[in-house]
Amino acid sequence: MFKPTVGPIIGHTTPHHARIFLRGELQKDALVFGGIRYRRSGDTPWSKGTFTRLTNAHDMCDVLALNDLAADTEYEYQAGWFSPMSPVHTVETIQELPLQWPRDVYCFSTQPSNPATPRAYIVGSCRYLRMTVGAPSLPHMGDRIFAAITHLAQRAETPINAMLMTGDQVYIDDLNIIAPDREYKEILSKYRTAFSQPHIAKLMSGIPTYMILDDHEIEDNWPVNKNKNDDHLYNNAIAAYELYQASHSPACELLEDGNIDRHLARYWYQFTHGDIEWFVTDSRTRRNLSAGDRRILDEAQEAALCSWLIHSPARVKFVVTSVMFYPDRKRLGDDAWKAFPEQRLRLLETVRTHRIKNVFFVSGDVHGSLTSRLTHSEDPDFEVHTIVSSPLCNSKLLPYAKASTFVLDQPLARTAAGDYQHELTSEVISQDNFAHLIVEPERIRISYHDREGKFLQATNITLR
Repeated sequence: MFKPTVGPIIGHTTPHHARIFLRGELQKDALVFGGIRYRRSGDTPWSKGTFTRLTNAHDMCDVLALNDLAADTEYEYQAGWFSPMSPVHTVETIQELPLQWPRDVYCFSTQPSNPATPRAYIVGSCRYLRMTVGAPSLPHMGDRIFAAITHLAQRAETPINAMLMTGDQVYIDDLNIIAPDREYKEILSKYRTAFSQPHIAKLMSGIPTYMILDDHEIEDNWPVNKNKNDDHLYNNAIAAYELYQASHSPACELLEDGNIDRHLARYWYQFTHGDIEWFVTDSRTRRNLSAGDRRILDEAQEAALCSWLIHSPARVKFVVTSVMFYPDRKRLGDDAWKAFPEQRLRLLETVRTHRIKNVFFVSGDVHGSLTSRLTHSEDPDFEVHTIVSSPLCNSKLLPYAKASTFVLDQPLARTAAGDYQHELTSEVISQDNFAHLIVEPERIRISYHDREGKFLQATNITLR
């Protein structure tokens, strides 16, 4: 067996279930299979292999589901791919073959089942890896921050439960003016290169990673910049996104037989860690730009989000939106929630009128990081927070955000019932960074670190 050409990537993980993405290599007309075997750390015998057939139609990628795992347990696993000599083998018959697995042993942990267990997360977005004629330019620049994240995770007192990558994991349009990538083959090559760099590969092999797309997975400021010839680009970009990012997420449902449903009805999804819940929105592909009903989230998604906010018993609710929920940017803000004020106000009024506590909007996009607090002039019980983390690696062609980038001297919204007022609760970080969130019984600790892992600043938010 050979090492995966991309992966393994640990995706959605629960107390008893884990998803592992891997990619093999096309072998002309021969069959190719990918496989996983695992064991509890410290045990000697391996499980029987779990296999899947890899096909060129899916770029030799697939996601394997491990079920009936023990909660709060560290597992070791091996992953690989091979092409059997016989052309008549099936997923069932190859289990009897005496396979020699790759030497690499990876580790992951299932989620704790105790709802009161403190949880920790890494949040980041906007990882620029410039590609020139199919090869990355200075790839270590776009990869080194992941070594810092791995180092933090290895020494963290509270184990990292997941990494949230909130948009622009790849830049399909990095050379959009000179030589835009529009063909499926070119876009797949970018994903393979971006996700197989050594430090990000090591990190994603051990920490459950949740992703959602933003515009650069398609085209800058999509769909405002869409033209009549862009359907071809969109279809290719979305097919690649589904393979490499959505396939190992909760957007793919688990079937009764323990396998994953590869059919994707939508890209937004939810997941739960004890008394903490996440709602990861798709704020990019379901936009309605018509004057009569402007939406950044489609109607069904907004209804699901509001229902979740109202009815979920979670103590802490994180809402991921790849673009800024607030504060608004003075310039270029029309790509974010600033351009959809009616829908944003509906969400805020849902939180306020139902007296929902401990709601946090998590985003990236702006190439700057910050935390801020939103209150209401006539309702002292209302409070929500935003946590912004961006970028993991900036392009030298793009500026960093700073405090003067944002509208901070006027209310976010004015209504008959009062004004929504916001204030920064941190400095604005204007360099490559990532956020480290620790959710404790009484508070959330948010610390930011630079690309070498050096501490930059922290915010503590008391839970209500």
